[in-house]
Amino acid sequence: VQLVESGGGLVQPGGSLRLSCVASGTPFTPDAVGWYRQVPGEERELVARYAGAIIQYADSVKGRFTISRDYATKTVDLQMNSLKPADTGVYYCHAIYGAARYWGQGTPVTVSS
Repeated sequence: VQLVESGGGLVQPGGSLRLSCVASGTPFTPDAVGWYRQVPGEERELVARYAGAIIQYADSVKGRFTISRDYATKTVDLQMNSLKPADTGVYYCHAIYGAARYWGQGTPVTVSS
């Protein structure tokens, strides 16, 4: 399974970005799929994910971020609105297929004026 992210960049506080993750190498039937975030010196943390049909969001992004998936294009997108400097980090796509876990290479997001 290969996961490739895109869409990161530099944005001002209050702005928006849309991240996209494209999966390849297997049918798009993960047990869980979503986005994590990591900043230097800290552990990778969940931002948003599908766990089966259930959607989970970190408390810090509820009401601002929206995750979506498209089975036809094998993509998982993260629409990020009202961005804050605290949202800065490297965003990773993550998928679970049974006992196997896969990560993308990450896409950096910087929220700064």
